Amino acid sequence: MNADFLAVIEFWEREKGISRDVLVSAVVEALTAAAKKAVGPARDLRCVIDIKTGDIKVFAKLLVSEKVTAKHDQISVFDARRIKPDAQLGDEVEVEVTPSGFGRIASQSAKQALMQQIRRAEKDLIFTEFKDRVGDIMSGVVRRFERSDVTIDLGKYEALLPNRERVPTEEYQIGERIRCYVKAVETGPHGPEIILSRADPQFVIKLFQLEVSEINDGTIEIKGIAREPGFRTKLAVHTRDAKVDPVGACVGLRGQRVKNIVRELNNEKVDIIKWDANVKTYIANALSPAQLKAFTVDEPRRRVKIMVAEDQLSLAIGKRGQNARLTSKLTGWQIDIEPETVVTLGFEEKVAQAVQNLAAIPGLTPDQANILVHAGFLTLDDLCQVEVADLEQIEQLKGFGEAIVTAAKAETARRGAVENGQK
Repeated sequence: MNADFLAVIEFWEREKGISRDVLVSAVVEALTAAAKKAVGPARDLRCVIDIKTGDIKVFAKLLVSEKVTAKHDQISVFDARRIKPDAQLGDEVEVEVTPSGFGRIASQSAKQALMQQIRRAEKDLIFTEFKDRVGDIMSGVVRRFERSDVTIDLGKYEALLPNRERVPTEEYQIGERIRCYVKAVETGPHGPEIILSRADPQFVIKLFQLEVSEINDGTIEIKGIAREPGFRTKLAVHTRDAKVDPVGACVGLRGQRVKNIVRELNNEKVDIIKWDANVKTYIANALSPAQLKAFTVDEPRRRVKIMVAEDQLSLAIGKRGQNARLTSKLTGWQIDIEPETVVTLGFEEKVAQAVQNLAAIPGLTPDQANILVHAGFLTLDDLCQVEVADLEQIEQLKGFGEAIVTAAKAETARRGAVENGQK
């Protein structure tokens, strides 16, 4: 057992980085407990291991007494002086009480103590090593499944990818190597536990930091992110350097940078958006490529009402409302998207509108405008192109034809001058 014991101590010291003194101390503690069972209720029992030879001895302190009434606690003067020549009544003498066959018991106890100490030391090492690695991306191998949770082998340690941190569209196979985000080191019922994630938005941010050097060095800043894991992510980026295109830098030459990230995310869609301090511009960028017609901003309630053409409605809202939902989460504003209502005038309304437009021409009366519309002259252009003789043929307009045409041409000229002046 001695050679084996020393070999095991050396192996675990080298393999796990646990101090030999810590391991030996744990074994001594276990062997002392085992010795108490083997020897009995001895007084001040202690176990000693020779670290060079691996020999194990058990000692007990016995009280020198004139008459021995409790052999586990007392020793006669005669026997005491054989061990310690100057022993007197009332002295304590340490006597070896190593039981026969103790090697097998010691072997079992040492094994259990070592394993317990190794597990305890591993847990302490997990916490010490990983408390500063929260936020990193690590690669590991899928080892086993416990219900919907996945145990990942990181090499020295095992970590947990809980069901809540999995991407719903992803399936993993035992032996498959995957990359995960170290989300936390939690103290569970069995000690510290490394919690990994692939669904956390910070996983995407970290991938961009690794892939895009401008984000890593601070030239480009990530202003916001909204993610529905496995389906779509919106990322808002900004830079104070006018020479740098933040969206272009994240996309990369021929889209190579973002392609690498999308591949890691198993083809999850990634929209990279230019951040803007103006909420209207920011929201318009986030909803792109949908064309927006009008905005109504409610600052106190942080709510925006957006009008879009009917053919742009489904594009703006997205599949199952995903585009609008992610935009709302990204910008922090509640977004309501509604189709623009197009008013369709009936025949009577169109006639009334045409009469009103002609009556607005200086020199024409409402009665004349009504007669002209019912005669088929609906617009100012119609009056500019008509012959005076044609108007004179209308009974109610006899004698007014030339005045009407002159008024129409004068109004056309006036409007043309106004337009040229504005340009």
